[in-house]
Amino acid sequence: MTSQEIRQQFLDFFRSKDHRIVPSSPVVPFDDPTLLFTNAGMNQFKDVFLGTGTREYKRAANTQKCIRVSGKHNDLEEVGHDTYHHTFFEMLGNWSFGDYYKKEAIMWAWELLTEVWRLPKERLWATVYKDDDEAFELWKQVTDINPKHILRFGEKDNFWEMGDTGPCGPCSEIHINLSDDYDNPSYVNAGTPECIEIWNLVFIQYNRDETGKLHELPAKHVDTGMGFERVCAVLQNKSSNYDTDIFMPLIDEIVKLSGVTYKNEEDKIPMRVIADHIRALTFAIADGAVPGNEGRGYVLRRILRRAARYGRKINLKEPFLFKLVDVLVSTMGSVFTEIKEKQDYVKKVIKAEEESFNATLDRGIELFEDVVRRLNKNNQKIIPGEDVFKLYDTYGFPVDLTSLMAREIGFSVDEAGFNKLMEAQRKKAREASKEKFASVNVVLTDLSSFNITDNKQVEFTGYDELKSEAKIIGIKKEGNTNLIILDRTPFYVEAGGQIDDTGKILAPSAEIEIVDVAKVENAIIHISENSFAESLKPGMQVIAEVDENRRWDIMRNHSATHFLHKALRTILGTHVQQAGSYVGPDRLRFDFTHFAKLSPEEIYDIETLVNEQLRRNLPLIHHRNIPFEEAKKMGALMFFGDKYGDRVNVVQFGDFTMEFCGGTHVKNSSQIGLFKIISEQSIASGVRRIEAVTGAGVERYIYTQLEHLKESEKKIEELLDVKKKLEKEISELKMREKIEQLDHILSLHSEESGVKIYKGKVHADNMDELKSLGDELRNKMGSGVGILISQIEDKVGIVAVVSDDLIKKKNLSAGKIVGELAKLVGGGGGGRPHLATAGGKDIKAITKALAKVEEIVSQQNK
Repeated sequence: MTSQEIRQQFLDFFRSKDHRIVPSSPVVPFDDPTLLFTNAGMNQFKDVFLGTGTREYKRAANTQKCIRVSGKHNDLEEVGHDTYHHTFFEMLGNWSFGDYYKKEAIMWAWELLTEVWRLPKERLWATVYKDDDEAFELWKQVTDINPKHILRFGEKDNFWEMGDTGPCGPCSEIHINLSDDYDNPSYVNAGTPECIEIWNLVFIQYNRDETGKLHELPAKHVDTGMGFERVCAVLQNKSSNYDTDIFMPLIDEIVKLSGVTYKNEEDKIPMRVIADHIRALTFAIADGAVPGNEGRGYVLRRILRRAARYGRKINLKEPFLFKLVDVLVSTMGSVFTEIKEKQDYVKKVIKAEEESFNATLDRGIELFEDVVRRLNKNNQKIIPGEDVFKLYDTYGFPVDLTSLMAREIGFSVDEAGFNKLMEAQRKKAREASKEKFASVNVVLTDLSSFNITDNKQVEFTGYDELKSEAKIIGIKKEGNTNLIILDRTPFYVEAGGQIDDTGKILAPSAEIEIVDVAKVENAIIHISENSFAESLKPGMQVIAEVDENRRWDIMRNHSATHFLHKALRTILGTHVQQAGSYVGPDRLRFDFTHFAKLSPEEIYDIETLVNEQLRRNLPLIHHRNIPFEEAKKMGALMFFGDKYGDRVNVVQFGDFTMEFCGGTHVKNSSQIGLFKIISEQSIASGVRRIEAVTGAGVERYIYTQLEHLKESEKKIEELLDVKKKLEKEISELKMREKIEQLDHILSLHSEESGVKIYKGKVHADNMDELKSLGDELRNKMGSGVGILISQIEDKVGIVAVVSDDLIKKKNLSAGKIVGELAKLVGGGGGGRPHLATAGGKDIKAITKALAKVEEIVSQQNK
């Protein structure tokens, strides 16, 4: 039976039991920031179990894509070394939402396993929670399982919880013992590959409160999960999941690429790791994740680098993982069409990441081996944290990859030392990012020293106005700095990339310049270095006024980041996620996940899309202080790693963009003006950065570019002048070199009828040069006749010169002489008596022509 048939039989079975067959949710749960990856089939029904959502159906079944690589469900270390753990796997599941319960779940599970798939009943074992008498009895009543094969276990094995609080309940697991000793209960839950869990039936019947007490739920649910790869191995009579038709096409391709056979265990392990990891990478990237330095991106990077390093063990040193994507798509693309649709994109992402890591992998391995040699000399078997950190910080080796390499040779790593250095690095980064008012931050840890006159939460008015009437409720002097707290203020405190406002506080007797603001507890501290602030008193009525022009420039840039984000996801793909930003009055900076440099065409398309949308005059719809769940249902863009409270703000511009955001924005898109990208670059592997300007910033950018252009034109003119001078100097140098040819000709003259003849073949680039050489020869030779012949490209050039005395006394003419020579080379020519030129086509006749010079001069001399 093929894996395709097994999967389909499961779905058909539960369809016959009136279950809705629902599609798998993405393996990247962008709508649930509490999860790195979808790790169970129940994830998409979490809201039903929490009581915050419903479905139009009461029964469901599916095959769910899952990844388990972190936290409680972390199978990464076992992958490849055993035969039944995976990072990516399919979970076959069926659910009841307040409909059927334990009886049907147990009965149908037994029916599918023993009647449809005909698994040997004598090898099957059921476990139940120690206090779940109901499930224990149902196994005996509704199935014909051997009663001795029903075992009780504690919370560790047979009690399921979604979290520390919330829905939970007992579970009943089904195991199959594949050993010869299949009637022995000691194999169950012993962690042996000879007896594995294949199906878990979870009965959600309690809610655990904050004190840990369990309360019966009014509606009870069923949530089951079956390991698809494991059940395929059982049904295909394979001792390893990797020997099934799920993995063997991948392994066959790895054998082909590496030239290593799948026989020895030391070769099988790398092949199993690679086959597993390419599945996790392909499905995660197709669903929108991308390798990076944080969160799920870092998990993917770890998986890819782990696979690349295992490739080295079977002679795969060039990028190879991306070549396996096609094989995976051919075997699974019909079931999960998203990997077929994103096939080329996935290959590009993986190849780019492989190439990036391969550049440093060999050097990192070399460093690792140097460390090991040093430790061996001292009989040490623990790699110091400093070396582990260097491998991570310099070569991108995750600590688990270094640990793996260490274990293979009987070493371990000092993880505590590594973690200490990592924390020191984080601390250093935090200190480097402190505000410029570092001395002020020391006293802003709490508000106890302010003697606050009004303890209600400070009202932020800056969404709607830039000038607000306010009352001073706290004031303090710290050196030359004055710290002022108002009961309400339009001043925005830096958050979400948007920088602090500046402005002024207008009091009855003073105007106080505000150079910065900070937030402590629920108060906004206005920071002034103006001595007039000393005249302010608690309870005084003032006007807080933000620098309007500066704020508008900031808002234009902030709103533009939302348009840019949407444009990037539209043009480049939905894998793009914001990875940081800066929003100031002068420019915006937007960091995002992407695997390759943007082409000029992509930048043009992004700019064009943004500006098209800005011109639509899209109105701002500012959803403020709305419930988090409501914002999710609206479809607001959110990402893992961002921290959201129970109530949030959502910024929406028409039908184009909608994102979680607490910043300040323009009222409609046309107020942003023009958007212009001024730079695009890489800032880390898998992370790009765009800098752009809007509004007046574009005007300044255009003016600056025009000034640069003027400077460039001026420099070009100067360079052209220099070029002309240099060309003239080079020409003169070349001419001097060519004139040196005449010395040889002058030293070898002949004589005919009392006339000295100077002749020879010379090098000249054109007829002008040849004519110049003729002039020079005439000046140097004194009395006589001079003939110079040159091959100029594929033609013959001739110049003849005659001294003045011979023109007068002998009636010799250069024109007549050159005319006769021209006939010999298939051409013609003439000129004045003292200098004449000619040309011809027959370059082979040059030697012949030179030999006839004396004869021609003799004939002219009669």
